[in-house]
Amino acid sequence: MLSLLLGIMFVLLMLNFPMMIPLIIAPFVVAMIYLPIFDSSIMVGQLITGIETYELLCVPLFIFAADIMTSGRTADRLLDFIGSFVRHIRGGYAVTTAAACTMFGSISGSTQATVVAIGKPMRERLLRNGYKDSSAIALIINASDVALLVPPSIGLIIYGLASNTSIGDLFIAGILPGVLVFLTFAIYSMIYAKVKGVPLASKATWKERGQFFIRALLPLGFPIVVIGGIYTGTFTATEAAGVSVLYAFILEVIIYRSIHIKKIPSIALSTGLVTSAVFILVAGGQVFTYLINIEKVPQMLSEAVLGSDPSAIYVLVIVTIFFFVGCMFVDPIVVILVLTPIFMPAASAAGIDPVHLGIVITFQAALGSATPPFGVDIFTASAVFNRPYMEVIKGTPPYILMMVVISILLILFPQISLALL
Repeated sequence: MLSLLLGIMFVLLMLNFPMMIPLIIAPFVVAMIYLPIFDSSIMVGQLITGIETYELLCVPLFIFAADIMTSGRTADRLLDFIGSFVRHIRGGYAVTTAAACTMFGSISGSTQATVVAIGKPMRERLLRNGYKDSSAIALIINASDVALLVPPSIGLIIYGLASNTSIGDLFIAGILPGVLVFLTFAIYSMIYAKVKGVPLASKATWKERGQFFIRALLPLGFPIVVIGGIYTGTFTATEAAGVSVLYAFILEVIIYRSIHIKKIPSIALSTGLVTSAVFILVAGGQVFTYLINIEKVPQMLSEAVLGSDPSAIYVLVIVTIFFFVGCMFVDPIVVILVLTPIFMPAASAAGIDPVHLGIVITFQAALGSATPPFGVDIFTASAVFNRPYMEVIKGTPPYILMMVVISILLILFPQISLALL
Protein backbone atom coordinates (compact mmCIF):
# COMPACT_ATOMS: atom_id res chain seq x y z
CA MET A 1 0.00 0.00 0.00
CA LEU A 2 2.76 2.44 0.94
CA SER A 3 4.65 1.75 -2.29
CA LEU A 4 1.53 2.48 -4.35
CA LEU A 5 0.84 5.62 -2.34
CA LEU A 6 4.35 6.97 -2.86
CA GLY A 7 4.40 5.77 -6.47
CA ILE A 8 1.27 7.76 -7.37
CA MET A 9 2.68 10.84 -5.66
CA PHE A 10 5.97 10.48 -7.54
CA VAL A 11 4.26 10.09 -10.93
CA LEU A 12 2.07 13.14 -10.37
CA LEU A 13 5.09 15.18 -9.31
CA MET A 14 6.96 14.10 -12.45
CA LEU A 15 3.96 15.33 -14.45
CA ASN A 16 4.53 18.77 -12.89
CA PHE A 17 1.47 18.81 -10.65
CA PRO A 18 1.91 21.08 -7.62
CA MET A 19 2.61 19.15 -4.41
CA MET A 20 -0.88 19.73 -3.02
CA ILE A 21 -2.41 17.59 -5.81
CA PRO A 22 -0.38 14.39 -5.18
CA LEU A 23 -0.79 14.84 -1.42
CA ILE A 24 -4.58 14.70 -1.78
CA ILE A 25 -5.17 12.53 -4.87
CA ALA A 26 -2.81 9.68 -3.91
CA PRO A 27 -4.55 8.87 -0.58
CA PHE A 28 -7.99 8.99 -2.26
CA VAL A 29 -6.91 6.54 -4.99
CA VAL A 30 -5.23 4.18 -2.52
CA ALA A 31 -8.26 4.31 -0.21
CA MET A 32 -10.55 3.33 -3.08
CA ILE A 33 -8.34 0.32 -3.82
CA TYR A 34 -7.42 -0.91 -0.34
CA LEU A 35 -10.26 0.05 1.99
CA PRO A 36 -13.04 -2.58 1.98
CA ILE A 37 -15.69 0.15 2.30
CA PHE A 38 -14.69 3.46 0.75
CA ASP A 39 -16.68 6.46 1.90
CA SER A 40 -15.62 9.67 0.19
CA SER A 41 -17.43 11.75 2.80
CA ILE A 42 -15.02 10.45 5.47
CA MET A 43 -12.03 11.48 3.36
CA VAL A 44 -13.53 14.91 2.72
CA GLY A 45 -14.21 15.17 6.44
CA GLN A 46 -10.51 14.52 7.08
CA LEU A 47 -9.63 17.39 4.73
CA ILE A 48 -11.81 19.69 6.83
CA THR A 49 -10.44 18.30 10.09
CA GLY A 50 -6.93 19.16 8.96
CA ILE A 51 -7.65 22.89 8.83
CA GLU A 52 -10.28 23.39 11.52
CA THR A 53 -7.77 23.53 14.38
CA TYR A 54 -7.92 26.82 16.24
CA GLU A 55 -4.12 27.06 16.50
CA LEU A 56 -3.85 27.13 12.71
CA LEU A 57 -5.20 30.69 12.78
CA CYS A 58 -1.75 31.92 13.75
CA VAL A 59 -0.30 30.95 10.34
CA PRO A 60 -2.10 33.59 8.18
CA LEU A 61 -1.76 36.18 10.94
CA PHE A 62 2.00 35.79 11.28
CA ILE A 63 2.38 35.76 7.49
CA PHE A 64 0.24 38.92 7.24
CA ALA A 65 2.36 40.70 9.86
CA ALA A 66 5.55 39.68 8.04
CA ASP A 67 4.16 40.86 4.69
CA ILE A 68 3.32 44.26 6.17
CA MET A 69 6.81 44.68 7.62
CA THR A 70 8.49 43.37 4.46
CA SER A 71 6.65 46.04 2.47
CA GLY A 72 7.72 48.73 4.94
CA ARG A 73 10.99 49.95 6.43
CA THR A 74 11.56 47.41 9.19
CA ALA A 75 14.35 45.48 7.44
CA ASP A 76 16.38 48.61 6.59
CA ARG A 77 16.09 49.95 10.14
CA LEU A 78 17.29 46.65 11.59
CA LEU A 79 20.21 46.50 9.15
CA ASP A 80 21.34 50.04 9.93
CA PHE A 81 21.16 49.45 13.68
CA ILE A 82 23.05 46.14 13.70
CA GLY A 83 25.62 47.39 11.18
CA SER A 84 26.43 50.45 13.27
CA PHE A 85 27.76 48.20 16.04
CA VAL A 86 29.59 45.47 14.11
CA ARG A 87 30.38 46.70 10.59
CA HIS A 88 33.88 47.90 11.60
CA ILE A 89 35.06 44.52 12.93
CA ARG A 90 36.59 41.90 10.67
CA GLY A 91 33.69 40.37 8.75
CA GLY A 92 31.34 42.98 10.17
CA TYR A 93 28.95 43.11 7.23
CA ALA A 94 28.66 39.33 7.16
CA VAL A 95 27.95 39.31 10.91
CA THR A 96 25.36 42.02 10.29
CA THR A 97 23.72 39.80 7.69
CA ALA A 98 23.54 36.81 10.04
CA ALA A 99 22.18 38.95 12.89
CA ALA A 100 19.63 40.68 10.66
CA CYS A 101 18.40 37.35 9.29
CA THR A 102 17.98 36.10 12.86
CA MET A 103 16.07 39.20 13.92
CA PHE A 104 13.89 39.33 10.82
CA GLY A 105 13.28 35.60 11.16
CA SER A 106 11.79 36.37 14.57
CA ILE A 107 9.36 38.66 12.74
CA SER A 108 8.52 36.68 9.61
CA GLY A 109 8.80 33.00 10.58
CA SER A 110 9.64 32.28 6.93
CA THR A 111 13.04 31.55 5.39
CA GLN A 112 11.93 32.74 1.96
CA ALA A 113 10.56 36.04 3.30
CA THR A 114 13.86 36.58 5.11
CA VAL A 115 15.86 35.91 1.93
CA VAL A 116 13.83 38.58 0.13
CA ALA A 117 13.70 41.20 2.89
CA ILE A 118 17.31 40.96 4.13
CA GLY A 119 18.95 39.54 1.02
CA LYS A 120 18.29 42.42 -1.33
CA PRO A 121 19.88 45.24 0.72
CA MET A 122 22.62 43.11 2.35
CA ARG A 123 23.86 41.52 -0.86
CA GLU A 124 24.63 44.97 -2.24
CA ARG A 125 26.47 45.97 0.94
CA LEU A 126 28.47 42.74 1.00
CA LEU A 127 29.51 43.13 -2.64
CA ARG A 128 30.59 46.74 -2.05
CA ASN A 129 32.78 45.60 0.82
CA GLY A 130 34.80 42.96 -1.00
CA TYR A 131 32.74 39.76 -0.81
CA LYS A 132 32.29 37.46 -3.78
CA ASP A 133 28.71 37.15 -4.96
CA SER A 134 28.62 33.38 -4.34
CA SER A 135 29.82 33.88 -0.75
CA ALA A 136 27.31 36.66 -0.10
CA ILE A 137 24.36 34.66 -1.45
CA ALA A 138 25.39 31.50 0.43
CA LEU A 139 25.49 33.43 3.70
CA ILE A 140 22.08 35.00 3.06
CA ILE A 141 20.22 31.80 2.22
CA ASN A 142 21.77 29.82 5.08
CA ALA A 143 21.42 32.56 7.72
CA SER A 144 17.77 32.85 6.68
CA ASP A 145 17.28 29.27 7.89
CA VAL A 146 17.14 30.64 11.44
CA ALA A 147 13.62 31.86 10.61
CA LEU A 148 12.42 28.24 10.85
CA LEU A 149 13.87 27.88 14.34
CA VAL A 150 12.95 31.06 16.19
CA PRO A 151 9.34 32.15 16.81
CA PRO A 152 7.09 32.67 14.95
CA SER A 153 8.46 29.82 12.82
CA ILE A 154 5.91 28.44 10.35
CA GLY A 155 7.75 25.11 10.50
CA LEU A 156 7.29 24.85 14.27
CA ILE A 157 3.61 25.71 13.91
CA ILE A 158 3.08 22.95 11.33
CA TYR A 159 4.97 20.42 13.46
CA GLY A 160 2.92 21.42 16.51
CA LEU A 161 -0.29 20.78 14.59
CA ALA A 162 0.96 17.49 13.11
CA SER A 163 2.11 16.14 16.49
CA ASN A 164 -0.38 17.84 18.84
CA THR A 165 2.48 19.58 20.67
CA SER A 166 2.27 22.99 22.35
CA ILE A 167 3.22 25.64 19.80
CA GLY A 168 4.14 28.05 22.59
CA ASP A 169 6.62 25.54 24.05
CA LEU A 170 8.07 24.92 20.59
CA PHE A 171 8.55 28.66 20.07
CA ILE A 172 10.49 28.99 23.32
CA ALA A 173 12.54 25.84 22.62
CA GLY A 174 13.65 27.15 19.23
CA ILE A 175 15.34 30.27 20.61
CA LEU A 176 18.63 28.75 21.82
CA PRO A 177 19.21 26.61 18.67
CA GLY A 178 18.53 29.71 16.55
CA VAL A 179 21.02 31.77 18.56
CA LEU A 180 23.55 28.93 18.28
CA VAL A 181 23.26 28.98 14.49
CA PHE A 182 23.75 32.76 14.45
CA LEU A 183 26.84 32.61 16.69
CA THR A 184 28.37 29.81 14.60
CA PHE A 185 27.85 31.75 11.37
CA ALA A 186 29.16 34.95 12.96
CA ILE A 187 32.40 33.29 14.11
CA TYR A 188 32.87 31.68 10.70
CA SER A 189 32.27 35.04 9.00
CA MET A 190 35.00 36.70 11.05
CA ILE A 191 37.46 33.90 10.29
CA TYR A 192 36.54 33.96 6.58
CA ALA A 193 37.03 37.72 6.38
CA LYS A 194 40.47 37.48 7.98
CA VAL A 195 41.62 34.64 5.72
CA LYS A 196 40.30 36.31 2.56
CA GLY A 197 41.53 39.77 3.55
CA VAL A 198 38.12 41.44 3.39
CA PRO A 199 38.67 45.16 4.05
CA LEU A 200 37.38 46.79 7.21
CA ALA A 201 34.48 49.23 7.05
CA SER A 202 34.37 52.58 8.83
CA LYS A 203 33.37 52.61 12.50
CA ALA A 204 30.13 54.33 13.41
CA THR A 205 30.17 57.01 16.09
CA TRP A 206 28.13 56.60 19.26
CA LYS A 207 25.92 59.43 18.05
CA GLU A 208 25.16 57.50 14.86
CA ARG A 209 24.53 54.33 16.86
CA GLY A 210 22.11 56.20 19.07
CA GLN A 211 20.26 57.52 16.04
CA PHE A 212 20.05 54.06 14.46
CA PHE A 213 18.91 52.57 17.78
CA ILE A 214 16.06 55.04 18.03
CA ARG A 215 15.05 54.27 14.44
CA ALA A 216 15.12 50.51 15.15
CA LEU A 217 13.61 50.61 18.63
CA LEU A 218 10.07 49.78 17.60
CA PRO A 219 11.01 46.97 15.15
CA LEU A 220 13.15 45.47 17.91
CA GLY A 221 10.07 45.43 20.10
CA PHE A 222 8.30 42.99 17.79
CA PRO A 223 10.07 39.77 18.94
CA ILE A 224 10.02 41.04 22.52
CA VAL A 225 6.25 41.41 22.44
CA VAL A 226 5.66 38.03 20.75
CA ILE A 227 8.21 35.93 22.65
CA GLY A 228 7.77 37.76 25.94
CA GLY A 229 3.99 37.49 25.78
CA ILE A 230 4.11 33.74 25.14
CA TYR A 231 6.86 33.07 27.69
CA THR A 232 5.09 34.95 30.47
CA GLY A 233 1.75 33.39 29.62
CA THR A 234 0.18 36.75 28.75
CA PHE A 235 -1.22 35.27 25.56
CA THR A 236 -1.15 32.10 23.49
CA ALA A 237 0.72 31.65 20.20
CA THR A 238 -2.49 32.34 18.27
CA GLU A 239 -3.21 35.49 20.28
CA ALA A 240 0.42 36.53 19.76
CA ALA A 241 -0.17 36.30 16.01
CA GLY A 242 -3.10 38.71 16.28
CA VAL A 243 -0.99 41.09 18.37
CA SER A 244 1.78 40.90 15.75
CA VAL A 245 -0.58 42.04 12.98
CA LEU A 246 -1.76 44.99 15.06
CA TYR A 247 1.85 45.86 15.95
CA ALA A 248 2.96 45.72 12.32
CA PHE A 249 0.00 47.81 11.17
CA ILE A 250 0.58 50.53 13.77
CA LEU A 251 4.31 50.53 13.03
CA GLU A 252 4.28 50.75 9.23
CA VAL A 253 0.97 52.49 8.50
CA ILE A 254 0.51 54.91 11.39
CA ILE A 255 3.96 55.64 12.84
CA TYR A 256 6.40 55.27 9.92
CA ARG A 257 3.77 55.88 7.22
CA SER A 258 5.86 53.72 4.89
CA ILE A 259 2.70 51.97 3.67
CA HIS A 260 -0.49 53.72 2.64
CA ILE A 261 -3.57 52.18 4.15
CA LYS A 262 -4.93 51.63 0.62
CA LYS A 263 -2.10 49.13 0.05
CA ILE A 264 -3.22 46.90 2.94
CA PRO A 265 -5.85 45.02 0.86
CA SER A 266 -3.24 44.07 -1.77
CA ILE A 267 -0.87 42.89 1.00
CA ALA A 268 -3.74 40.90 2.52
CA LEU A 269 -4.44 39.34 -0.89
CA SER A 270 -0.79 38.25 -1.15
CA THR A 271 -1.03 36.76 2.34
CA GLY A 272 -4.23 34.98 1.37
CA LEU A 273 -2.58 33.35 -1.63
CA VAL A 274 0.31 32.03 0.47
CA THR A 275 -2.03 30.95 3.27
CA SER A 276 -4.31 29.07 0.91
CA ALA A 277 -1.37 27.02 -0.35
CA VAL A 278 -0.30 26.23 3.22
CA PHE A 279 -3.83 25.29 4.28
CA ILE A 280 -4.34 22.98 1.31
CA LEU A 281 -1.07 21.24 2.17
CA VAL A 282 -2.15 20.88 5.80
CA ALA A 283 -5.54 19.47 4.73
CA GLY A 284 -3.84 17.02 2.38
CA GLY A 285 -1.44 16.03 5.11
CA GLN A 286 -4.37 15.14 7.37
CA VAL A 287 -5.83 12.79 4.72
CA PHE A 288 -2.40 11.23 4.22
CA THR A 289 -2.01 10.75 7.98
CA TYR A 290 -5.51 9.26 8.32
CA LEU A 291 -4.83 6.66 5.64
CA ILE A 292 -1.41 5.54 6.84
CA ASN A 293 -2.71 5.24 10.41
CA ILE A 294 -5.58 3.01 9.26
CA GLU A 295 -3.10 0.74 7.52
CA LYS A 296 -0.68 0.93 10.49
CA VAL A 297 2.13 2.16 8.27
CA PRO A 298 3.95 4.02 11.09
CA GLN A 299 4.16 0.85 13.16
CA MET A 300 5.34 -1.27 10.22
CA LEU A 301 7.90 1.28 9.10
CA SER A 302 9.16 1.77 12.66
CA GLU A 303 9.70 -1.96 13.08
CA ALA A 304 11.41 -2.24 9.70
CA VAL A 305 13.70 0.78 10.06
CA LEU A 306 14.05 1.25 13.82
CA GLY A 307 13.66 -2.26 15.19
CA SER A 308 11.61 -3.39 18.18
CA ASP A 309 13.31 -1.39 20.96
CA PRO A 310 15.39 1.50 19.55
CA SER A 311 17.30 3.93 21.74
CA ALA A 312 16.40 7.63 21.77
CA ILE A 313 19.63 8.63 20.02
CA TYR A 314 19.14 6.00 17.31
CA VAL A 315 15.59 7.22 16.66
CA LEU A 316 16.77 10.84 16.47
CA VAL A 317 19.56 9.90 14.03
CA ILE A 318 17.11 8.09 11.73
CA VAL A 319 14.63 10.97 11.99
CA THR A 320 17.40 13.44 11.14
CA ILE A 321 18.44 11.48 8.04
CA PHE A 322 14.89 11.04 6.75
CA PHE A 323 13.89 14.67 7.25
CA PHE A 324 17.16 16.11 5.95
CA VAL A 325 17.00 14.09 2.74
CA GLY A 326 13.27 14.76 2.33
CA CYS A 327 13.65 18.52 2.70
CA MET A 328 16.41 18.52 0.09
CA PHE A 329 13.82 17.53 -2.50
CA VAL A 330 10.38 18.65 -1.23
CA ASP A 331 8.94 21.71 0.50
CA PRO A 332 9.63 21.44 4.27
CA ILE A 333 5.97 21.87 5.18
CA VAL A 334 5.07 18.80 3.14
CA VAL A 335 7.88 16.73 4.65
CA ILE A 336 6.88 17.68 8.19
CA LEU A 337 3.23 16.83 7.49
CA VAL A 338 4.03 13.47 5.87
CA LEU A 339 6.87 12.11 8.01
CA THR A 340 5.98 13.38 11.50
CA PRO A 341 3.01 10.99 11.98
CA ILE A 342 5.21 8.11 10.79
CA PHE A 343 8.01 8.63 13.31
CA MET A 344 5.99 10.04 16.22
CA PRO A 345 4.99 6.65 17.73
CA ALA A 346 8.59 5.38 17.73
CA ALA A 347 9.85 8.63 19.24
CA SER A 348 7.24 8.47 22.00
CA ALA A 349 8.12 4.83 22.72
CA ALA A 350 11.80 5.80 23.00
CA GLY A 351 10.94 8.48 25.57
CA ILE A 352 11.87 11.46 23.40
CA ASP A 353 10.34 14.76 24.48
CA PRO A 354 7.99 15.85 21.65
CA VAL A 355 9.27 19.43 21.94
CA HIS A 356 12.88 18.27 21.51
CA LEU A 357 11.80 16.07 18.60
CA GLY A 358 10.12 19.09 17.02
CA ILE A 359 13.29 21.15 17.20
CA VAL A 360 15.36 18.34 15.66
CA ILE A 361 12.82 17.90 12.87
CA THR A 362 12.42 21.62 12.18
CA PHE A 363 16.19 22.04 12.18
CA GLN A 364 16.43 19.50 9.36
CA ALA A 365 13.69 21.38 7.53
CA ALA A 366 15.77 24.54 7.88
CA LEU A 367 18.92 22.78 6.71
CA GLY A 368 17.18 21.14 3.77
CA SER A 369 15.71 24.49 2.70
CA ALA A 370 19.19 25.70 1.73
CA THR A 371 20.69 22.38 0.58
CA PRO A 372 21.04 21.27 -3.07
CA PRO A 373 19.54 19.96 -5.21
CA PHE A 374 16.09 21.42 -4.55
CA GLY A 375 16.24 23.50 -1.37
CA VAL A 376 13.46 26.09 -1.63
CA ASP A 377 15.70 28.97 -0.51
CA ILE A 378 18.12 28.24 -3.35
CA PHE A 379 15.46 28.85 -5.97
CA THR A 380 14.14 31.87 -4.08
CA ALA A 381 17.63 33.41 -4.08
CA SER A 382 18.16 32.54 -7.74
CA ALA A 383 14.94 34.36 -8.65
CA VAL A 384 15.44 37.35 -6.33
CA PHE A 385 19.08 37.97 -7.28
CA ASN A 386 18.75 36.78 -10.90
CA ARG A 387 21.79 34.52 -10.57
CA PRO A 388 22.36 31.03 -12.06
CA TYR A 389 21.75 27.96 -9.90
CA MET A 390 25.40 26.86 -9.74
CA GLU A 391 26.55 30.28 -8.54
CA VAL A 392 23.91 30.29 -5.81
CA ILE A 393 25.00 26.92 -4.38
CA LYS A 394 28.76 27.42 -4.90
CA GLY A 395 29.41 28.86 -1.44
CA THR A 396 26.97 26.71 0.57
CA PRO A 397 29.15 23.68 1.64
CA PRO A 398 30.78 25.35 4.70
CA TYR A 399 27.38 26.43 6.04
CA ILE A 400 25.85 23.00 5.43
CA LEU A 401 28.76 21.43 7.33
CA MET A 402 28.25 23.81 10.27
CA MET A 403 24.54 23.04 10.34
CA VAL A 404 25.27 19.30 10.34
CA VAL A 405 27.56 19.74 13.35
CA ILE A 406 24.84 21.67 15.18
CA SER A 407 22.37 18.89 14.29
CA ILE A 408 24.64 16.40 16.05
CA LEU A 409 24.82 18.66 19.10
CA LEU A 410 21.02 18.90 19.22
CA ILE A 411 20.76 15.12 19.20
CA LEU A 412 23.39 14.60 21.89
CA PHE A 413 22.36 17.49 24.15
CA PRO A 414 18.56 17.90 24.40
CA GLN A 415 19.15 20.69 26.96
CA ILE A 416 19.94 23.03 24.06
CA SER A 417 16.28 22.80 23.09
CA LEU A 418 14.69 22.37 26.50
CA ALA A 419 16.72 24.68 28.75
CA LEU A 420 14.28 27.61 28.57
CA LEU A 421 11.14 25.55 29.24
